[in-house]
Amino acid sequence: MTRVLVVEDDPQLVRALVINLRARKYGVDAAPDGTTALRIAAARQPDVVLLDLGLPDMDGTDVIKALRGWTRVPIVVLSARRASDEKVAALDAGADDYITKPFSMNELLARLRAAVRRTEDIPLAPETTFVTTEGFTIDLLAKKATRDGHDVRLTPTEWHLMEILVCNPGRLITQKQLLQEVWGASQSDKTNYLRVYMAQLRRKLEADPAHPRYLITEPGMGYRFER
Repeated sequence: MTRVLVVEDDPQLVRALVINLRARKYGVDAAPDGTTALRIAAARQPDVVLLDLGLPDMDGTDVIKALRGWTRVPIVVLSARRASDEKVAALDAGADDYITKPFSMNELLARLRAAVRRTEDIPLAPETTFVTTEGFTIDLLAKKATRDGHDVRLTPTEWHLMEILVCNPGRLITQKQLLQEVWGASQSDKTNYLRVYMAQLRRKLEADPAHPRYLITEPGMGYRFER
């Protein structure tokens, strides 16, 4: 059974989420604040976290950072904050997805399924498990990235994107292919997701993110990884 940790201080929303998730055979734990969420996460080891940013005791981004100190569990943010800088801050802290309130339950469940799916192991050919460039290295089996001799932390979503790109060096991967593989068929038109995550990867891995050497955009078509 997939276990979901709901971190939300609105009792009505928590009740709706718990009812809908349990009806679909998810195990659910709920926490009304960040402190309780971190305690439950350590004790229960959830498979995915649904997290509100506006918590009574701490900001949700601090919960994300604390979780990322020891786990790669997928984190899906549920927030009324719509400003792009708020979204970027949550994603940079380690969130894997961001849903603005109000949202449809069907969309949330689709995003939840995609987040869980992204954590599943992907079989890799031996020649693609370790990739070295002049700027960075990627070890897909160990889930380890380094740049200039320093470890670089990538979120599960970022890892999934990198796995697809580096396993197909020089090949154009269309926007639709990436969106369907990483987020699911229902999100195949959400090209803004790709722009946000590719920008994050470039900031973390490229020496000059504004003029990338390895993570190349083919405008209107997709992306490719150049060795």
